[in-house]
Amino acid sequence: MEIDVADAPQELAMAAKTPLTDAQRTPPAAVAKQAEKGLALRKAHGRGGTEVGVRRAHQLANREAVSSRDIKSMFSYFARHKVDKRGKNWGDKDKPSAGYIAWLLWGGEAGKTWVDGLHAKLEIAEDKA
Repeated sequence: MEIDVADAPQELAMAAKTPLTDAQRTPPAAVAKQAEKGLALRKAHGRGGTEVGVRRAHQLANREAVSSRDIKSMFSYFARHKVDKRGKNWGDKDKPSAGYIAWLLWGGEAGKTWVDGLHAKLEIAEDKA
């Protein structure tokens, strides 16, 4: 995980506090593949996602472990953007919608499933604390 020097103490503290192992926080290959696909589609079509989404895609594609804050951010992203699936050209191979490309940047369906599980584990740990 790339850490901004200004955020280093906070990021390291957050990583130390997580109830999840490094292996659990490392994106599965299927998530990395979806992020790579999103990056390729964004390059090919010139749309989809924000700079935050592009940074997230690189993190996932490189299979860099995510922090608890990343997990919460991804969980929120998927919750906010599930409505995008109803948009025109969702998943279209020739003209994919910007929303579809953005969804892939965040790991696609594989990312959503993975993050949902991690988020549930974090909530359980927080309830016990």
